[in-house]
Amino acid sequence: MPGGRDTSELDRFLSHLRHVRNYSPQTVRAYRSDCSQFLEFLTGTRPDGASADLRRPDLRHVDPLAIRAFLARLHEKQEKRSTMARKVSALRSFFGWLHREKLIASNPARDVATPRQERKVPRLLDAQDVVRLLESVDDASPAGARDRLILELLYATGMRVSELTGLTIHDIHPDENEIRVMGKGSKERWVYFGAPARRALERYLEVRRQLARGPTVDALLLGQGGTALTDRSVRRIVHRWVVEAAVKQRISPHGLRHSFATHLLDRGADLRAIQELLGHASLSTTQRYTHVSAGRMMEVYGTAQKNMQRARRHGGSRA
Repeated sequence: MPGGRDTSELDRFLSHLRHVRNYSPQTVRAYRSDCSQFLEFLTGTRPDGASADLRRPDLRHVDPLAIRAFLARLHEKQEKRSTMARKVSALRSFFGWLHREKLIASNPARDVATPRQERKVPRLLDAQDVVRLLESVDDASPAGARDRLILELLYATGMRVSELTGLTIHDIHPDENEIRVMGKGSKERWVYFGAPARRALERYLEVRRQLARGPTVDALLLGQGGTALTDRSVRRIVHRWVVEAAVKQRISPHGLRHSFATHLLDRGADLRAIQELLGHASLSTTQRYTHVSAGRMMEVYGTAQKNMQRARRHGGSRA
């Protein structure tokens, strides 16, 4: 591959992500940012003092040492390990694609270790704080009805913010209490909601037309200007009501997703069922919710031990 083609190859890779892998625009932007940052790093001076005319880097000559030097630079800048891990993943995908396209001999990022992640306990609300948060919203106005629906759906379904803002009025099936959600990688799934969320939905649909100004917009959630709400707007709305309700934890919309999953687990829901509802590709991703529900896990363990002891006693008496 001749030098100077890194930008066009990156564009082709991003096009592959969009049109073949069906990645979301947000994900594609993240890949562009991470890979571009590495390419810019190649045009500078290496931490070991070596410099080269890499204004037009030849990606055939990139080796694991270059990627490790890039990570070292990020470490010097005190980047989070999660950020560094994401960048390694992006580079692994980018160079993997170059290798499959036979543009490079091997993937230099394949054997670069991913920085070990800090294990953080997700922030979540207890059941009382969830009730306090939901009931803090006055749904008398169109904006209030919309905000109440946002909170109700985030907690009742465990949807991601991007999934919530991507909903259209055609995705909602109130008679069946279910919603069609388009998740990561354009994977479709169905989520379900109960009576409180249904009441909030019915109230919002009564007043939605007061927000829908100008041309008809199919988006379910609308701002004051009649356009679809953005992810940032939803985060701002959730933050406002969390402060207003004075709940103990300052959570984000993702905190309501954590709360949804943890409360289901606490009530005895099967982990695989939670995996399906959350839209996780791997059960290992869902399992991180188990450590925030230690009480439930100890209860299950205790019950299992009692059942085992009871079975042994009965078995001994029969013998």
